[in-house]
Amino acid sequence: MNESTPEPSASDVLTAASAIVDAFAATDTQSYFSRFAEDASFVFHPEARRLNTRAEYEREWASWLADGWSVAACASSDQLVQTFPGGAVFSHTVDTTVNTADGRESYRERESIVFRRLGDGELIAIHEHLSTVPDPADGSSALGPSADESTPDTEEVPQ
Repeated sequence: MNESTPEPSASDVLTAASAIVDAFAATDTQSYFSRFAEDASFVFHPEARRLNTRAEYEREWASWLADGWSVAACASSDQLVQTFPGGAVFSHTVDTTVNTADGRESYRERESIVFRRLGDGELIAIHEHLSTVPDPADGSSALGPSADESTPDTEEVPQ
């Protein structure tokens, strides 16, 4: 391991990810976006294009709020932390309920957040990717590698 870019602990990654999820669940715009680097990128399956900066996402978010959108509930499960020198990948399943002008909507998605370690040791998100969860009824597999196939730098976090 390179001493100039130490690996974050799984606990540090979970703390950083939890802060993002909690701020999102509270529709706390300021706290939520403060957890992302200015040059962070975002890939969200409902959006027609990738958002290449935090500012682009902030504009989208503001338009959602203006349309009556807010988060009613958000729960994280099936968490996986993968660390590497200088950062980490956090992935999980997220169950979200939002309020919209048309009423409440609920959905289950998969999300990955890539973190970079800053000079002071803090973790900041540099990429977020949100995807749908395949419906098992359509014959597609929603299962990934089994726990037996986990690598040593991978830690599954019980819920």
